[in-house]
Amino acid sequence: MAAKIDIGINEKDRKKIAEGLSHLLADTYTLYLKTHNFHWNVTGPMFQTLHNLFMTQYTEMWNALDVVAERIRALGYPAPGSYKQFVELSSIPEEDGVPKAKEMIRQLVAGQEAVARTARRVFVIVEKANDQPTADLLTQRMEVHEKNAWMLRSLLEE
Repeated sequence: MAAKIDIGINEKDRKKIAEGLSHLLADTYTLYLKTHNFHWNVTGPMFQTLHNLFMTQYTEMWNALDVVAERIRALGYPAPGSYKQFVELSSIPEEDGVPKAKEMIRQLVAGQEAVARTARRVFVIVEKANDQPTADLLTQRMEVHEKNAWMLRSLLEE
């Protein structure tokens, strides 16, 4: 039997927060995978710029996955970890093909914005539960994804 968790957040709230973070983890992983795919497959006159930008973004997300998953565990719940679970939990559609560079950018803008929205939805629950560590994590994730979306969006301007 697992030891009782008494960190000042009740069981019901910990469960809701862990569920929200599971959606954030799934969104982040799906966007990580899509960004890595586009890094491998981008072509065209912006190749070098996009190849490097995508690598910077997917590397940051790869490192963030562990932070989100470990917070779920600290709250007393298992972190999702299969493609099947991620597909069920994610709000970001997968890409099966190899779109042109501008379409890659559009999809990644949408993905970055989706992750920020997911984090913002969880933040409401976290704030009510007085869960400062998760609030801090979510604030950092929103900042990163909003900045990434802005940087990608700026590449679409003529």
